Amino acid sequence: QVHLVESGGDTVHPGGSLRLSCAASGTMFNIYNMGWYRQAPGKKREEVVIIRGGGTIDYADSVLGRFHISRDDAKTSLDLQMNNLNPEDTAVYYCYADEYVAAGAGGTFLKKYWGQGTQVTVTS
Repeated sequence: QVHLVESGGDTVHPGGSLRLSCAASGTMFNIYNMGWYRQAPGKKREEVVIIRGGGTIDYADSVLGRFHISRDDAKTSLDLQMNNLNPEDTAVYYCYADEYVAAGAGGTFLKKYWGQGTQVTVTS
């Protein structure tokens, strides 16, 4: 089992910066992908950035060049540095992790973990 807790959400002006943090606890050894999602009012939750199991980092086009993800080697800390924020970045930001777990008949399934979310508001 994995527990994720986000922090760092706040209200900032356009052009401002914020750093979100995610503290992860539990059995992290088998964690495969980790990253951040966000959900704006009235919209579906969307992927912001993911560190994939093989080490590849994928950013959404809308944040490329402005956001930067970092993680410690133990996978217990996941940060998101957000620069040059704009009102379209306003959303609840969620920390995410997953792991493959054994299922019946020798198969596996992807178990997903989510934090409780932290609010980021960008407004003038």
